[in-house]
Amino acid sequence: MLRSLFTAATGMTAQQQHIDVISNNLANVNTTGFKRGRADFQDLLYQTLRQPGAASSDQTEIPTGIQLGLGVRTAAVQRLFLEGDFQQTQNQLDIAIDGAGFFQIRRPDGETSYSRAGSFKIDSQGRVVNSDGFPLEPEITIPNDTVSITVGTDGTVSVLQAGNTTPQQVGQIQLANFPNPAGLSGQGRSLFQRTTASGDPITGAPSQGGLGGLSQGVLEISNVSVVEEMVNLITGQRAYEINSKAIQASDEMLQTAANLRR
Repeated sequence: MLRSLFTAATGMTAQQQHIDVISNNLANVNTTGFKRGRADFQDLLYQTLRQPGAASSDQTEIPTGIQLGLGVRTAAVQRLFLEGDFQQTQNQLDIAIDGAGFFQIRRPDGETSYSRAGSFKIDSQGRVVNSDGFPLEPEITIPNDTVSITVGTDGTVSVLQAGNTTPQQVGQIQLANFPNPAGLSGQGRSLFQRTTASGDPITGAPSQGGLGGLSQGVLEISNVSVVEEMVNLITGQRAYEINSKAIQASDEMLQTAANLRR
């Protein structure tokens, strides 16, 4: 009975973490470039009361044995880098990656982070920056007298300046990809950071070397499916409830045992 109390408690803890992941997914359903998470679970150690395959006589052996599980744990929260839907915005600096790859963003500490959120702006120095003012890497500067901006599928950024009829190229957006994108560490602000699990970044021009092409005037929205998350929420809630019922049943059995002498 004591074993079942602790085993059911691990189930409640795991389902609480499952609900935490679902809540974060739903909270970011409208976050540009957000990638949903999924909780993965593993069973815990088993207490062996009777070893399978042990000899039961000189000529026979135990076929299955007796092993009692000790519960469950959250093994990982995997980020699923499936491509989200595209939303037309017609904004010149809204850019979506159609395929694999990440924008490279230089943080104030000089380190490079990576993002799928392509809602860029221009700061007071004319640099192309994200919503927090962190510039693209390599840096691209837009002249003050720019009339229009064109971003090609290969990342080429051209501008048409006042008084000119021919666009001038001012830079090229470079993308990065990783051997294991799921190993990236989320930093908030729609940014990811490389880890030893993700591997080193492989950089290059869009539409080359397996990297996706760029689409101007388009944003990649979150890949969260509200319907799917609501179904997961219901199943997680029911699993939490049934584990609490197991604790209640074990407690009642323990109470019955404690009252035997009465």
